[in-house]
Amino acid sequence: MRGNLYFHPKPVILSKNQNENHMILLKIKDSERIETLHPQFKWLFDYIKSHDFNETPAGRIELDGNNLFINVDEPQLRTKEEQKLEVHQKYIDIHFPLSCTEIIGWKGLSDLKSTPDQPFNVEKDFAFYSEPASTYVEVHPGECLVLYPEDAHAPIIGKGNMRKLVAKIKL
Repeated sequence: MRGNLYFHPKPVILSKNQNENHMILLKIKDSERIETLHPQFKWLFDYIKSHDFNETPAGRIELDGNNLFINVDEPQLRTKEEQKLEVHQKYIDIHFPLSCTEIIGWKGLSDLKSTPDQPFNVEKDFAFYSEPASTYVEVHPGECLVLYPEDAHAPIIGKGNMRKLVAKIKL
């Protein structure tokens, strides 16, 4: 048992609503189990598995322009109270912690009760919500978390700094 989630080798799907896509936590080595869910998944996971990102400079790696890219980030981690939920409409996010365990908060988009802190930014594809996540998941190096537009999420929770990848796949 890890936090609120039973962890096992098969991908774990977290969602209450069967009509929505689902957040998926899995080991990167087991990515073939989900690679049929989107045409870009296999390309992305093959790229991730074949590169060492420990020395890659922070910034953007374009694999297919705005359709598929990876952000190499080195954020300062925040507390659960400091980190807001974020949502996207055009992209699937896949979070890959590299240097340490990352805690990511989650709440189904349909369960959000408040309005966004500011109107949805269409150009940058995001909005933030100040309400708390309904559950928190630990994502360890060697694992990833796939988040669909139906998944409001609060990443980079913890202490200190980290190195991570966030892949963005256009829907």
